[in-house]
Amino acid sequence: MSEQHDVRMLRDHFKKALILENPHPSLDRYLTAMGIEVERLDESVTLNEDEVVRILEEGQHDLLFKRSRFEVNERVLKASKHLAAVMLCCIGDDSVDREACAREGVLVMNDPVSNGRSVVEMVLGEMICLARRIFDADRDGRSHLWTKNSKERYELKGKNLAIIGLGNIGKQVAQVAEAFGMRIFFYDTRELAREVGMALGWTSCATISEAFRVADVVTVHVGAEDHRGRSNRDMISYEHLANFGADREPSSPRIFINAARGFLYNPEDLKRAVEEGHVRRAAVDVFPEEPGSSDDPWSNPYAEFASVVTTPHIGAATEEAQPRIAQHVANTTQLFLEQGLVRDCVFSPGQTIGVETDGACTILTVIHSDQRGTKKAVDDAIFEAGLNNLRSSHRDFPDYGFAYEVAAIDRPLDPGQLHELVAHAQALTGDVRAVRAIRQIPLRSEGCKE
Repeated sequence: MSEQHDVRMLRDHFKKALILENPHPSLDRYLTAMGIEVERLDESVTLNEDEVVRILEEGQHDLLFKRSRFEVNERVLKASKHLAAVMLCCIGDDSVDREACAREGVLVMNDPVSNGRSVVEMVLGEMICLARRIFDADRDGRSHLWTKNSKERYELKGKNLAIIGLGNIGKQVAQVAEAFGMRIFFYDTRELAREVGMALGWTSCATISEAFRVADVVTVHVGAEDHRGRSNRDMISYEHLANFGADREPSSPRIFINAARGFLYNPEDLKRAVEEGHVRRAAVDVFPEEPGSSDDPWSNPYAEFASVVTTPHIGAATEEAQPRIAQHVANTTQLFLEQGLVRDCVFSPGQTIGVETDGACTILTVIHSDQRGTKKAVDDAIFEAGLNNLRSSHRDFPDYGFAYEVAAIDRPLDPGQLHELVAHAQALTGDVRAVRAIRQIPLRSEGCKE
């Protein structure tokens, strides 16, 4: 049946991993200890799609590890028929075509926690330096100027901090800022985040406009999309910036910090707000256009604005964060390798998909369409094979049109039975792409045949 060639028949044990963009070298050691052969592209090599596709075609890697720059598209995904997952050694997944991954049956997992402390400390450091005009004083001192005065120099204690996005990093920023004596306001569209924030004694803002109006300092901590999958591009407008501190005293420091995403607002709007005095000082770590490497040309949109401090996307770039990320991603990989368990999946943040393995001899994982009939095809295949489905976990991703099924069974399906599973799913749905990827993982449980 020619259609079955479209299905990724993944290896029971991953053999090869390709690592791009120089995650911490300890990642290689973790993967090697799992029995996975590692191929790492030297950081001095300029990555381009053709070269990565060639390497994947030749190596037929099972896993692709990367940070935030290299773009993973459908062509890259198709280069290896064994590719099971893209493992992001970062939080952001903007560089991965998630729709293409869903079509191809390739999962995407990230690390939403390990770099949090690094970002928090940078944001608080910038907050202090901007409030006290430390950057200005350093620049003046290098020009042999002695500018000792209290003009526009502020303490953080008693100031209002508005946090746009109360996720993992936003909450940590709030907790540290509260220890400085700041009053915490926040804006988040997620009901659970609002409940958590208010339970901690912080004030929820109904709109972004309100958050800017009540704030002395605004810091942004949102992803590329909101929890409903809608883009956060241009979520902050000139009107928001122009109303900064409108409900505060005229002497409000009006400090703006963005260490989240570069496309949340138009740089021209921020520059206009700075020129007009609505924003007194800002710190920007992310930009709409960022170079692929330090050798690539780049134009800083704020180069002429001394009151806008810029850094080259270094929020997570600390000696401590990078090995933590390697450890976390390696642990995620091991769970996926040995149990088919999925955590930190960008299609379903904050949720874990897996089963208890006690008493099972095999874990069957299937990535399939979320159309009616595809889950039935999996269940029917297990039943018709005379196997026991000891326990299973199923998760639909309706925004992307696919589902992930994990089943603990007492014996593996043979190739003919897997073929029937695929054919049955295609017949029930009328979709030749009803099943995208299948993997069977042998377990070393008591009573299982070696």
